[in-house]
Amino acid sequence: MGEKIIDPQTLEQSFDMFCDIANAFAPCMNDYLYVYNLTQDIYYISERAMSRFLLPDNVFHNVVDTLRTFTHPDDMDMLAEDLDLVISGKKDYHNLEYRWIGRDGSPIWINCKGRILRDSQGVPHIMMGCINEIGNKQKADNVSGLLGESSLHDNVLRLLPTLTDAMFLRIGIDDFKVVNERHGMEYGNFILREVANRIQHCASPQQQVYRIVSDEFMILDLSGADYAEMNRLYHRIRSSVDEIVATEQYKALYTISGGLVALKDVDTSESDYSRYSEIMKVSEFALTEAKLRGKNQLYYFRPEDYSAFLRKRYIRSCLRKSLSDDFRGFDLYFQPIVMANGEFLFAAEALLRYETPMGEKITPLEFIPILEESGMIIPVGRWILRNALEMCRRCREFHPEFMISINFSYIQLLKSPVYEDVMRALEEADLPPSCLIVELTESGRLESSATIQNVWQKLRAMGVNIALDDFGTGYSNLINIGNLRPNIVKIDRGFTAKALQNSYEYDLLLHVIKMVHSIGLNLVVEGIESRRDLMQITAMKPDYIQGYYYSKPCPGEEFLRKFHPSGSRTKM
Repeated sequence: MGEKIIDPQTLEQSFDMFCDIANAFAPCMNDYLYVYNLTQDIYYISERAMSRFLLPDNVFHNVVDTLRTFTHPDDMDMLAEDLDLVISGKKDYHNLEYRWIGRDGSPIWINCKGRILRDSQGVPHIMMGCINEIGNKQKADNVSGLLGESSLHDNVLRLLPTLTDAMFLRIGIDDFKVVNERHGMEYGNFILREVANRIQHCASPQQQVYRIVSDEFMILDLSGADYAEMNRLYHRIRSSVDEIVATEQYKALYTISGGLVALKDVDTSESDYSRYSEIMKVSEFALTEAKLRGKNQLYYFRPEDYSAFLRKRYIRSCLRKSLSDDFRGFDLYFQPIVMANGEFLFAAEALLRYETPMGEKITPLEFIPILEESGMIIPVGRWILRNALEMCRRCREFHPEFMISINFSYIQLLKSPVYEDVMRALEEADLPPSCLIVELTESGRLESSATIQNVWQKLRAMGVNIALDDFGTGYSNLINIGNLRPNIVKIDRGFTAKALQNSYEYDLLLHVIKMVHSIGLNLVVEGIESRRDLMQITAMKPDYIQGYYYSKPCPGEEFLRKFHPSGSRTKM
């Protein structure tokens, strides 16, 4: 692009004219036109760019410094260097690809091209040109024959200022990746076209259909349909898609799931662009939820479900941050386990607690399932093991027979080298295997896994004590006692509470204790909260007691102060 020579007076007078021309053409273009007065350090860009990028205004001074506020920091040095060459007259053109920051904070790739206008002395005065988004999605999709997500974006933004009632039905083809892998992309494209045709055939003239990404489609309903009507639409599409599968003689098996979002349930915001982004986010959530619930079904978006999802995502993010920050926020609390005969301290159960970097205490019921689902339970489990054994070592300085009880997750046993981790931790703490009690929950899952059964047997053979946790509820049952052969059975506090309030449950617990003793196992009764509870339960002759009556779970230092003995055994 060559230089253009214009006399200085014309250049100064023409800046406003160039801005007016750019403003006039802007509505006719997808690109953004700009004019940069190099001598006065003034920048003008099409006003439409304000809704897309994090611009302070569409006209601004101190151009390079202002550009820093909305240019991706990794690209700013490159941009500043190129503009310096332009301003100094060493370049006659500007053509650069870099990122600006969008209104939602995301980086947006652009290509900025500009032509330099010089005066009769060769001094650069004005640069003018256009900016286009090189990462922009296609307006239409040639595989399905439908308009694409970019068209949906533009249409929704056009309608949102006046739109008060609309439905968004996001449809996804279940197991489409498997179809592509088994039958190839060509057959996958055939299915996309057929599904697109069936969706269009089922939709009414006031229901616009788009292919938004991969195997997903969006129906924008502007007819005022209610949930029942949209449900019928989904089922018509589902039946029609089933016909494709049958017509193709079941060459590929797939179904469709749907996520339905009412515009009234989407949070409003200051800008329509942000509102569109929210629509896309919650529709993606709704479709994912339908798939998680079994696929081949329609899920109605509920704000409370989405809030729970965001809460879970927030906690997961906090947990990851804590892991990367040397487990900051995690803590171990300890609750005593006491001998029923004489009320001497026998052991303590280590219980995990967590506080976010922002200081919010999260309950184990919330964060432990997230640790398990994400796999973070594996490094956290090793942290628990090391720190619990350190506590055991300190307690054994004044109570040589003290034991520590640790909960192990099914995920830990299945996906990590638990046996090796335990051996290493015991060696580092210089403690014998007999000091450790491993409590296992979800024990019903253990029966069907040869891998876990092997770990279980190796731990027991090593000398580690095995406890069957939460007996009387969930998976724990009499069959597991025979199959898993624990050293200790722990009666769930819920079972205990029922036994203390109901004579039938009391007799049932009494028979369980006798049965456990008859096969040579020890038994811990949880949930003892008062002296009266203690008297009723100890009459059954259990081996150990655990509950608030002796102590709530407390931090390690507090536990040491509470239960520091005067002799080798601690009388409660």
